[in-house]
Amino acid sequence: MQALLELNHVTQSFVKAEGRELKVLDDVNFTLKEGEIVGLLGKSGSGKSTLLRVIAGLIQPSAGEVTFSGKPKADAGFTISMVFQTFALFPWLTVLQNVELGLEALGVPDKEMRKRALEAIDLIGLDGYESAYPRELSGGMKQRVGFARALVVNPTILLMDEPFSALDVLTAETLKTDLLELWMERKIPLKSILLVTHNIEEVVLMCDRIVIFNSNPGSIAAEIKIDLPHPRDHQSPAFTAMVEQIYRVMTSGMTKRGIAAKPAEMTMHDKLPRVSPNQLAGLMEELAAAPYNGRADIPDLDQSLGLGTEDILHLVEALRVLKFADVAEGDISLGLQGRMFVDADTHIRKQIFAEQLIQNVPLAAYIYRVLQGRPGNTAPRIRFLTQLEDLMAEEDAIEALAAVTSWGRYAELFAYDDNKETYSLENPSAEGD
Repeated sequence: MQALLELNHVTQSFVKAEGRELKVLDDVNFTLKEGEIVGLLGKSGSGKSTLLRVIAGLIQPSAGEVTFSGKPKADAGFTISMVFQTFALFPWLTVLQNVELGLEALGVPDKEMRKRALEAIDLIGLDGYESAYPRELSGGMKQRVGFARALVVNPTILLMDEPFSALDVLTAETLKTDLLELWMERKIPLKSILLVTHNIEEVVLMCDRIVIFNSNPGSIAAEIKIDLPHPRDHQSPAFTAMVEQIYRVMTSGMTKRGIAAKPAEMTMHDKLPRVSPNQLAGLMEELAAAPYNGRADIPDLDQSLGLGTEDILHLVEALRVLKFADVAEGDISLGLQGRMFVDADTHIRKQIFAEQLIQNVPLAAYIYRVLQGRPGNTAPRIRFLTQLEDLMAEEDAIEALAAVTSWGRYAELFAYDDNKETYSLENPSAEGD
């Protein structure tokens, strides 16, 4: 198959206000071939969406190059469309007018523009809604308008940035099936599709190949080919086996060479999964009980709890970070501290959680030490946020601080006054004195 798109040593960095460079993508090499659907799979913040914007030409890479059939985009004659997670429709325009926008920007004559827009609306299953406004449409119908607007310009490559994540499960499943049917029956002029998602079952359902991303900064950890014939059955053993294989890869601590690595110890500036202590307690209780009895296959656990891929991976990662559980080869096992936590009463649970925070989450330990050494045992939130932003993206710094604040409050390691935006030792645990 012909290579439509090639990324050669693409690196993307952004310069923060204080002049420090923040690397989001690191030395990404990737090829998209004609006739394939490829999924970019990874946790939030792994640079997947940034990569899509580099490919679309919305931002220029800091290093490396992007070529289309071996040429720069301007010389290749390629048209690229993107479908976003949010519906991105203009509320004051009708369905027809929203779909016509891309053609209008290309200078297509009015008569042809109307004809092509109506054909795209009919193709995507919205015939009869041409004069409707976005406020009259359901979420699934709004996203169909987004697809029609992307397809009406006859793109060579369609980029999709988590296009189904804002939809309910049934609506998303119907839209995926309809899009696959259009693709398989060659009713749309696309030559390739590139899908960004964090949903493992989604990529197994739709894609021919999966590229798994590492985080901090984003880099390719592994590639997996999916040879299952369409249409694919969620319940088939082959489908289930592929899902489990991807879970194993994503939970094994991959390196750029695709080799499983021992998870590194946390630093103060690492991202933290923003999950609540109550969610962690609930997951540990679920793991400890039958039928798991302390050990579970993560895909089975995900299906049983119905949380969604990203949510279960965040919870699993938090238990690993806090060393309540061990994670390997797609399985999670409660550790000694996890079992002690499940068996304890509320007061002892808080003590155990505080100990795990101090020992395993450097940011929590740092906040606690600072508060111990400050007059009045208080410190402003901005102090810690500023330090985090020196080495993290602003959004990641905010998320990390929010996560550790929730965990610290639960453990009664420190208190936080949201009105004053101040941390204190006003209500520390007895063990923390």
